[in-house]
Order: sequence, then structure tokens, then C-alpha cells
Amino acid sequence: MAGMTADMLDCIAEVLVRAKHAVVFTGAGISAESGIPTFRGKDGLWEKYNAEEVASIEGFMRNPQAFWEFARELIVKRKAEPNPAHYAIAELERLGIVKAVITQNIDMLHQKAGSEEVIELHGSLSRVECLECGMIYAWEEVEKKLEFTVPRCECGSNYLKPAIVFFGEALPAEAMRKAVEHASLCDVFIVVGSSLVVYPAAYLPFMAKDAGARLILINAEPTHVDEHFDHVVHGKAGEVLPEVVKRLNKFLSP
Repeated sequence: MAGMTADMLDCIAEVLVRAKHAVVFTGAGISAESGIPTFRGKDGLWEKYNAEEVASIEGFMRNPQAFWEFARELIVKRKAEPNPAHYAIAELERLGIVKAVITQNIDMLHQKAGSEEVIELHGSLSRVECLECGMIYAWEEVEKKLEFTVPRCECGSNYLKPAIVFFGEALPAEAMRKAVEHASLCDVFIVVGSSLVVYPAAYLPFMAKDAGARLILINAEPTHVDEHFDHVVHGKAGEVLPEVVKRLNKFLSP
């Protein structure tokens, strides 16, 4: 089933009203609606940049400057704000329906929108560490330097690495443990803005399904796994999720 029909939105709202433990899993598609470019697909960043050079740990150790030049375009030129989808998810958490947000994004927009239980599978741009001396910097300190030059540590090293997962690095063990726990416990698992091609994170909805959860997919385009979901809506998350919340609130009203 696909398409943002009124019946489909009502159906999803009813599923969420009955949920005891819903979990939301988000990918690059939700942030794209805030102006952050996606990585894969048409006009994605990997069409312009060599992922191995700018986003792998091996490439970073060879040439950290390449990553920071990439980061300058990705972040400094795009001051992103949460969009209605982020706020709708935060509202679902406030209502006690969503117990956790599992995200592949590193932009911290969920926290900015008000979500509190956010599991960051790929880390975030909250801090930066010098790989030579261990000095920790807040992201804001490094971002100021980025506007003018490639950031360097006070010790002289240019191996300043943000707390994000590069290609070739393992996902944070504690974040993955929490994500698996929520996937195993939830009765509703909602995927928003992800085509589910990046593993091992893409296994999570199927872990949830094996444990008995209903699966909901909200994505701008069809994916290769649509048929495995109980409810599929092809549309912008920033339009779909606020409508779901509006209908859900009607069901909750006395």
C-alpha cells in the first residue's frame, strides 16, 4: 500500500494510538527536507565527491584536509533547521507513544526539535577529537575555524576528527545495543526517509518484525523493501507525519 490518502493516514494514526512502544528510525531523507543534501541517488553527494577519499577512516588518515573541505560545503553553507517531520516525531515522543528515535543522521536536528531519547548510530557533530593528543573540542569551536581554514589542534596536529562514524569504522557499540533492544521490544517500528541500504542498521526493522512489530515506511520514493512493510506511504515526511499527528490527536481527544 502506498500513497498519502486520508484512509492510510487514519490507519497509521490508529496503529500509533494502540502502540505501547513505538520506535522511529530515520535516514537522510528526513534531513533532505531541511536542505541537507543526501549522499546517494540522483544529485547525491557521492556523485560529486569520492566517498573513499572524504568519508573513510583510511582516506581521513591520508588526507584530513579533504574531509574538512567536504565538511565546509556540507555544513557551513547549509545552516539547517528541523522541519515539520522532526517536530512531529518529537510530539509523538512527548505524547508517550514513541520511546526512542534511532537515526543514521549526524545533524542533531532531532534534538533541536525536542526529541530526548535519540540513538545516533553514526555519531554526531557534537564534538571533535584530536587523534594525536586527545584534546576535545565542541563542534561550535571548530566550525568557527572552518569558515576560514582547515581546523588544527592547539598541539599543531590537523588530525581533528568529528565524533561521527567514517566508512571502515564500526558503529558505536552502546548505540547499536540500545537500537537492537528497542527493535526487539517495540510493537510499532516506523522508518522515515531511509531506503534501507546501509547495513547493519538496515536490519533493525526486520528484527522488529521478527519480534512481532508492525512496520511503517514513510519515504519520498519506493524502496526495494516496500513489500515487507505493513503500511507504506510515498511522500514527504514533513507533510505525512504532521497529518498523522493531527489525526492521532483526534483519536486521543475525549
